[in-house]
Amino acid sequence: MSNGRFTERTQTVILEARKESRDFKHGYIGTEHILLGILNEGGYAASVLNKNNIYSKDIREKIESYLGYGEIEVLSSDLLLTPRTKHLLDVSFEEVKNFNHKYVNPEHILLSLLKEEDGVAYTILTQLQADIKSIKNDIYTFLEEKDDEVLIQDEEEEDIFDNMPNLKKYSVNMTKIAKECGYDPVIGRDKETQRVLEILCRRVKNNPCLIGEPGVGKTAVVEGLAQKISSGNIPEILRDKQIFSLDLTNIIAGAKYRGEFEDRLKKIVEEVKGNKNIILFIDEIHTIIGAGGAEGAIDASNILKPSLARGDIQCIGATTIDEYRKYIEKDSALERRFQPVTIGEPTKEETLRILMGLRDKYEAHHRTKITDDAINAAIEMSDRYIVDRFMPDKAIDLIDEASAKVRIETLVTPTDLKDLEEEIQVIIKEKEESIRIQEFEKAASLRDEEKRLKKELNNRLGAWNRNNSVNTLVVQAEDIAKVVSSWTNIPVERITEKESERLLKLEERLHKRVVGQEDAVTSIARAIRRARVGLQDPNRPIGSFIFLGPTGVGKSELCKALAEAVFGEENNMIRIDMSEYMEKHSVSRLIGAPPGYIGYEEGGQLTEAVRRRPYSVILLDEIEKAHSDVFNILLQILEDGRLTDGKGKVVNFKNTIIIMTSNLGAHSINKQRNMGFLNSDKKEDYDSMKEKILEDLKKNFKPEFLNRIDDTIVFHKLERNDMKNILDVMLNDMKYRLEKNDMKVVFKEDIKDYLLNKCKDNEYGARPFRRIITKEIEDKLSEEILRGNVIKGESLEVFVDSSGVEFKNIS
Repeated sequence: MSNGRFTERTQTVILEARKESRDFKHGYIGTEHILLGILNEGGYAASVLNKNNIYSKDIREKIESYLGYGEIEVLSSDLLLTPRTKHLLDVSFEEVKNFNHKYVNPEHILLSLLKEEDGVAYTILTQLQADIKSIKNDIYTFLEEKDDEVLIQDEEEEDIFDNMPNLKKYSVNMTKIAKECGYDPVIGRDKETQRVLEILCRRVKNNPCLIGEPGVGKTAVVEGLAQKISSGNIPEILRDKQIFSLDLTNIIAGAKYRGEFEDRLKKIVEEVKGNKNIILFIDEIHTIIGAGGAEGAIDASNILKPSLARGDIQCIGATTIDEYRKYIEKDSALERRFQPVTIGEPTKEETLRILMGLRDKYEAHHRTKITDDAINAAIEMSDRYIVDRFMPDKAIDLIDEASAKVRIETLVTPTDLKDLEEEIQVIIKEKEESIRIQEFEKAASLRDEEKRLKKELNNRLGAWNRNNSVNTLVVQAEDIAKVVSSWTNIPVERITEKESERLLKLEERLHKRVVGQEDAVTSIARAIRRARVGLQDPNRPIGSFIFLGPTGVGKSELCKALAEAVFGEENNMIRIDMSEYMEKHSVSRLIGAPPGYIGYEEGGQLTEAVRRRPYSVILLDEIEKAHSDVFNILLQILEDGRLTDGKGKVVNFKNTIIIMTSNLGAHSINKQRNMGFLNSDKKEDYDSMKEKILEDLKKNFKPEFLNRIDDTIVFHKLERNDMKNILDVMLNDMKYRLEKNDMKVVFKEDIKDYLLNKCKDNEYGARPFRRIITKEIEDKLSEEILRGNVIKGESLEVFVDSSGVEFKNIS
C-alpha cells in the first residue's frame, strides 16, 4: 500500500477514519471507521450513501451499540489498520486497475467495502437497510463516466497558481477547500443552486448575484456549488471550473501610492482572463463600489465592468437586499452585468432539514449528542423570540452555543477536587517552613501527607476524567431555552418549583404594594401565568389593559409592583407620558424619525426601549391625551405584537405587558363616595358607574382600538380601611429607609389615625399621604437628628400627643 497512489480525497478519508477511531478509543482502524471517513469526506461516495439515508450519526450509533467505546488512548498517527482494512485497500487497488485508473479515490474504497461482506461496515449497512445493489450501481456508473484525469485533479491543483501569483496572494480556492471537507454540508437550496448554474452556463451576462437578508445562506449556496464541482456532481460545461473567493480588503491593504490598488486588481483580472475555468466570488459585492477610489483614482467596480461586459471573466456576487438597493441598483451599468438570484429565508421545515444535516458536524466538534427535541426547540424559539435575525443562522447559533455551554459545564473542576488541591498547597508551604526552621520530623510527616493527598487527587481526577469521557453529553431543549433566555432576558426555560409557587402567589405579592383593586390584580396575574406556561396567543402581547379611575388609587403603583414581582425590578418598566404626544408630528418620536429628518439615527423612544428590554411592562400614562395618530400605531402592536420603526426594523412586542392609564370618567367615580369593593348592596351602583365610564371610553376611543384591549379595569375609590393599609405600606417603607441608616423606628397605633384625620378629603386618593408623612414626621425627625436628640443605633418611638407627632428614644 502506497500513499502515493492515494488522491488527497482518499487521504482525507483515512485521516477522518483515524479521528473517528480515536474518538471511540478503539486503538485500531476498522472498516467501520473507513465508512465514517467516507461520509465525513463529503464527496460523491458520501452523497450516494446520503441518498440511501445513510448518515454519520446513524453509523456512530450502530458502532456504539455494536462495539461500544474502548479505553485505549493513543495518538491518531499510532493507530494501526486491521488486517481486514488492509485487505479492503488492496481490493481498492484492484478496482482502480479494473477501471483503467491510476489513483485510488473514495469511490473505489466504497466499492471495495461493499464487497467485504464479513466486515463490520457491511453489517452496519445491512442493519440500516441500505440498498447495497443501488449504491454499487451508482458508484459503477460514476467511475465508468470519469477518466483518471478528472479524478486526480487534486494533484494538479497547485499548477493553476503557477502563472497567477496575484490571484494566489489575494484569493482563496473554494473548490479546494470543499475537497478537503472545509465547508459544512449544504442542505436544500436546490432551486437557487439550479438558477445559479443556469446563469453560469449562459453565453453572456453569466454573472449571478445572490441577494438575501443576512444569515439566510447566500455564501452557503456558493460553498455548496464548490462542493458540487469538487465531487463532479455538476453539468459537463462547469466540471473543470474552480471558484476563487476574492479578498477585496487584502487588495486594498498596504496600497500606499496612487495607482497601486488599480494595478493589483488589473493584474488579477488579466490573470483570470487567461484561464476560462476560473469563477471569481466576491462576498459583500457592494463594497467594490468606491473601493480604492481615492481622488483621481478609479474604483474597483469601474475596473471590473469592461471585463464583465465582454464576458472575459465570470463572477458570482453576494450582498444583502438593502445594500443591493443602495449601491448596485444605483449603478445601472454594473447592475445589468449581474443577474440577481434571490435567496429567501428558509421555512421551518427547510431549517429542520438543514440542522439535521449539520448535526453530525456540531456533535463531533463539541463531543455532545444533540437531541431532536433540541433542534426543534432551536427552530421554534428562534422564530418566536429572536425576530431581528433570520433562519437558519439564528437557529444554528442557538445549537452551537447550547452545545458549547453543555460542554464547558462539564470541564469545570468539581469543588471537592479544588479543595483538595488547595489543601496540598497549604501542606507544601507548611513543609517548606518546617525545613526552614529545621523541624525535620514534622517536615517528613508533612511530606508523607503530601504524597498521600497527591495520590488521592490523581485517583479522583482520573475517575472524573474517565466519567467525562464515558458519559455522552446531551444537549436538550432546556439547554436551548437557557441560551435564548441569556440572549433576550425572556424567561423561556422550564418553570422551576420555586418559580411555580411564586407565580401561583402572584396576587399576594402584588397586594403587598397595591391595596384593594382585586379586579386589576387578578386580571394581570392571570395574564402573566398564561404567558409563562405557554398558553398565550404567541402573536400578541402577553396582555393589554386600560386602567381607569381617579387619581391616587394605585394605577401606576400596580405597574411598578408588577415590574418588581415578575420582571425582577422596577426599572423593567418602560414608562411613556402620553401628554408629550399630543401633537401630530410627535408620533415620529415613538418609532423614530423617517430618513432625511433630524434624529433618524437615534431610533424611536418606544421601539428602542423595547428592543433593549423585550420582556417588560409598558406603561402608557394618560392615554386619552395622545394624538389620534398614536392609536393607529398602537393598533398594530395590540393585534400583531410587532411594530416597524423608522429604520425599517421590526420590533417584537410579544413579550410585553401593555398598560394604559386614563382618568376618563373619574368624576363618575368621585360621586360614589361610600361605595365598598364588591359590597353586595353596592355592587349594582358600581356596575352602573362602570357602564357610564365605558360610555365615556366609547366616545373618546375608536371601536377598533377598544376591541383589541384584553381587559378594561375600573379602579375603585379608596375607603378608610384601604387608606389605613396604604399608610402601613408607606410607614414600612420609611422604616426600611431609616434602618439602612442604623435607626430603628416603632410607630404607635394612634399615629395612623392621626395621619388619616389630617387627610380631610380622600378625593385625591393616597398621594396626599406622602406629603403629610413628609410634613408631620420626616421634617420633624430630620430636625431632631440634627439637634442630637435622636441617637443612631437606638430604637425610636413615634407617637402622638396634644402638640402633634413626637419622638422618644427607647432602649
